[in-house]
Amino acid sequence: MGERPGAVTFMGAPLTLLGDEIGEGALAPDCTLLDNDLKEVRLSDWADKVRVIATVPSLDTPVCDMETRRFNAEAASLGGDVAIITVSMDLPFAQKRWCGAAGVEQVTTLSDHRDAALGMAYGVLVKELRLLARAVFVVDKTGTVRHVQLVKEIADEPDYEAVLAAVKQCA
Repeated sequence: MGERPGAVTFMGAPLTLLGDEIGEGALAPDCTLLDNDLKEVRLSDWADKVRVIATVPSLDTPVCDMETRRFNAEAASLGGDVAIITVSMDLPFAQKRWCGAAGVEQVTTLSDHRDAALGMAYGVLVKELRLLARAVFVVDKTGTVRHVQLVKEIADEPDYEAVLAAVKQCA
């Protein structure tokens, strides 16, 4: 298991990420997560689609809220061959409540709270907080990672345009 001290910051304070860093061209790891109804799902359940996998610390924070709403709004223009999946350590109940309150229907929210399987497999588990760092992975239909964006400062939003450009190249 890799440890990457200072890989990201929160309000300027350095944090350590656990798990090995994934680069473009790598095969995307498959992980088991929980959906909003506590059912186990695997990332490979969306293998027939281009996947945008966004990891966020918590949907109940302003930046994560804005990011997930933005991806929800962008989903309509991306078509049915693209799945947008937001993963956090939030409990499935909290994710379901948040989605209902925010009117988010185009983004699938999944919880990594039980095993931190995605956090470790994608190298985005924050050691000090046991939360996920803010990152976005674009995975094509062959399961290959085509774009990786680890947001250095967790309180910042990702570069949406770069993510959308990567998705369009995969579609």
